[in-house]
Amino acid sequence: MVRLRFKEGDKLTEYDGESGLTLLDAAQAAGMPLEGTCEGQMACSTCHVLVAREWFARLPEASEEEEDLLDLAACVGPTSRLACQIVLGEDLDGLEVAIPDESQDMRAG
Repeated sequence: MVRLRFKEGDKLTEYDGESGLTLLDAAQAAGMPLEGTCEGQMACSTCHVLVAREWFARLPEASEEEEDLLDLAACVGPTSRLACQIVLGEDLDGLEVAIPDESQDMRAG
């Protein structure tokens, strides 16, 4: 299991995700408002997260395609990534990400 910390405004949610899953899958299981419209196929930017600075350098570099999609996301910052492109592993135990304020999960009813 990989311990994850999601910041949503002033709220902090901790969740244990399974190694091998994407951060998007874990975030949705934890109830975070990440829509993932394309279901993790990297065809949208609705799973945009802001990775804590101390964790950003530990991630593999974003592909050119991911960078292009981040150009379409709201509130992009220097540590922005798509949660569908972050695969959980033991090396990410303790990963902290912030959910941008503009994130909405249209799946939630």
